[in-house]
Amino acid sequence: MAHGDTAKNLSALKRIEGQVRGIARMVEEDRYCIDIVTQIAAARAALGRVEADLLRGHIDHCVHKAMKSGDQAERARVVEELITVFGRR
Repeated sequence: MAHGDTAKNLSALKRIEGQVRGIARMVEEDRYCIDIVTQIAAARAALGRVEADLLRGHIDHCVHKAMKSGDQAERARVVEELITVFGRR
């Protein structure tokens, strides 16, 4: 992962961490359920954006490199890795 991407993703993850702490406080304070669910959806969406950015970087760098290489085993490994990740959804 490129250094600039690392800083951007870490910053986003720290914001998400703060969101999750805020959600925990909302639960502790017995806040309105829909407000809590709304905040959970926002945190999930933010995590999705970080996930997409990380996957994009992985494809641009690691997968692209494996596909350009002459190593058939490496190609198969990265393809299987992606299938496994997307199969978890």
